Amino acid sequence: MTESLEYSALLRLIDERSAAFRSAVAAAPSLDAPVPSCPGWTLFDLVQHLGTGQRWWAAIVAAGPAEAPPAKDAAEAPRELEALLAWYAESNELLLSALREAGPERECWTWWSAGVSPANARGVARRRVHEVLVHTYDAQLAAGAVQPMPADVALDGVAEFLDTCNSTPAAWPHEAATIHYHATEGRSWLLTLDGTGAWPAPLTDDAAPASASATGTAEQLLLFVWGRLTLSDLEIEGDRQVFEQLIAWEPEE
Repeated sequence: MTESLEYSALLRLIDERSAAFRSAVAAAPSLDAPVPSCPGWTLFDLVQHLGTGQRWWAAIVAAGPAEAPPAKDAAEAPRELEALLAWYAESNELLLSALREAGPERECWTWWSAGVSPANARGVARRRVHEVLVHTYDAQLAAGAVQPMPADVALDGVAEFLDTCNSTPAAWPHEAATIHYHATEGRSWLLTLDGTGAWPAPLTDDAAPASASATGTAEQLLLFVWGRLTLSDLEIEGDRQVFEQLIAWEPEE
């Protein structure tokens, strides 16, 4: 796993980003406002998705090691704004309480257990930071008031996405390739794609030349890997098809 934020910082960030999320929702014209970055979703759908996710991962962490996750809570969130925001705040506190009680090393079920990111409370906390970070962007977009992301958090978000979503032992079905990601804040990452799977790492000076590379701010790179921006929003060099293949790839393990 690439270097990440301390556990205490992750918990603080979940709380801080969730407060920013609630503020964006409260500032929006309506809970029926469309979310441009999540086609087909309203702001209510976004809040219910994130709050249900916080509750589900709280239950997962609390359960400890398991072969499968508990069922998600099927109850619908309240549709009145004040009650919805209170429900989300409660959802977030359930997650934070579970993470505090568990401590960083408690193992639990995760869907990324075969990859680089750890299948434990630390891995869950890191994933939830960036889930809330990106969905805060979504909510701010719906409200028409996007705020810059903290650069250090966005940098960790790029690394976390690679460690989690682009980390798998499933064989890459195309010609072997390497991708370099360059953040203008001074961090770079390497993603290797071959018959052994997809494996991320910090980029070193002696790394092989890239098949393709993408350069942008940490926020731009994060929004790109999360599907909020496109290749046209970044400086791309090399074979663009490699990025297109990666975006379309759905590995089966």
